[in-house]
Amino acid sequence: MLRILVVDDHPVVRQGLKYILSGEPQIGTVGEASNSQEALNLVRTSPWDAVILDIAMPGRGGLDILKELKRDYPKLPVLILSMHPEEQYAMRALKEGAAGYMNKESAPYDLLTAIKKITRGGKYISPALSEKLLFIVDTEKPLHENLSTREFQVMLLIASGKGISRIAEEMSLSVKTVGTYRTRILEKLNVANNAEIMRYAMQHKLIE
Repeated sequence: MLRILVVDDHPVVRQGLKYILSGEPQIGTVGEASNSQEALNLVRTSPWDAVILDIAMPGRGGLDILKELKRDYPKLPVLILSMHPEEQYAMRALKEGAAGYMNKESAPYDLLTAIKKITRGGKYISPALSEKLLFIVDTEKPLHENLSTREFQVMLLIASGKGISRIAEEMSLSVKTVGTYRTRILEKLNVANNAEIMRYAMQHKLIE
């Protein structure tokens, strides 16, 4: 019987995922965590066959937790669940070691398929993302691929119109640190200001 850990800061989402998973005969235990510390504590104290991890949580985000989990438990498959389009985070999550990436809108239909696949050692990506991957090999790497995970997160928040202070608060960072990330982003994207960051993100379909 599989043991699955659900990590999401929204109780309704956790309960919905537990309901879907509990109806599968192969799944025995479904645990839950509402933040990064709870998730890490549960992984350290109990064995799990897979983790379903929300990418956007207060404080330390899903990509940060993913990196730590893959460092300490490299064989533990992690399925990233996100409300963001695949264009924003899927490739980065897979590069960081995720076993799969799902949009929350598709979760009820494909969640069990994804869990079965990753617990057997496979990778799960949607047909749409799979098609996009076919074209990436022959195209020039976009500039935002040179950003670190933190820089990429800050870039998306700037592109969505949020100020430095608001970003610092959401990411639990100092204003000075976020300012440093912004400077690096400007250099790496070869742009001059926030408006150009927003334009770049829109051109590359990183924001809607």
